[in-house]
Amino acid sequence: MAKKLSSAQLQELAIEKKIKRRNFISFSAFFIGAGAAFGGWKWLYNSPQETAGITAGTRQPLRRALNKTELFFRRIFSNDHVVKTYPKERAAKVVRVNSDIGMSTDNFNAANWQLSVVKKNGHVLKIGIEEIRALPKTEIVYDFKCVEGWDQIQHWAGLRFVDFMAHYGLQEQAEMEYVGMETPDGAYYVGLDMESALHPQTLLAYEMNDQPIAEVHGAPLRLIIPVKYGIKNLKRIGTINFSNQRPRDYWAEQGYDYYSGL
Repeated sequence: MAKKLSSAQLQELAIEKKIKRRNFISFSAFFIGAGAAFGGWKWLYNSPQETAGITAGTRQPLRRALNKTELFFRRIFSNDHVVKTYPKERAAKVVRVNSDIGMSTDNFNAANWQLSVVKKNGHVLKIGIEEIRALPKTEIVYDFKCVEGWDQIQHWAGLRFVDFMAHYGLQEQAEMEYVGMETPDGAYYVGLDMESALHPQTLLAYEMNDQPIAEVHGAPLRLIIPVKYGIKNLKRIGTINFSNQRPRDYWAEQGYDYYSGL
């Protein structure tokens, strides 16, 4: 004759069954999710490479997703979206150096540097660093972010890009879709959507921690664009141009996101 279980034992069995059922559901969901993730990864890995052009180095479906994301964020972009700023004492005294692409010293003389601005009609403005320094200065202390995962609070100062455009009568250029910037040697180059370039926190920077920028950080003039990752913050600007098509971009050609916004 079977032994009658007590209410406490029956309750314990019920709890044990519930635990086993939940474990079964959890493990099943895990393996189904892992299988789906592996299948998705395999599908993406075996999908065709994008056609090399302004962007390259990644798979077609991923690039389509990145482009759709860019369009979405550009539609909702607003100058009201500003990055958080900090007091000067929070800024790093030793600013991290992450890349020297475009920083070749061959045939480069900071004393002879001039910024070349290519207008819509093809006319080229030549602007010296002292001309830029003579215009109203803006400072920013913010958290510089790198796509590699590190960040650092940094203090920069220079001329707001929107003020630069207004001072040099570049309103017609400001109506275009994109800005392209290159180092003097042409080795590093970025493409920026005009909305981000004209953002009130975007600077043509010539000072870091209240001192002229060192060459390793992009002297005599570099881009500081807080609404973008560091890969868009071009050092040692040599040329600025404008277009209605996406300009070439160094890291987008290596498979990175063209927009690279925060």
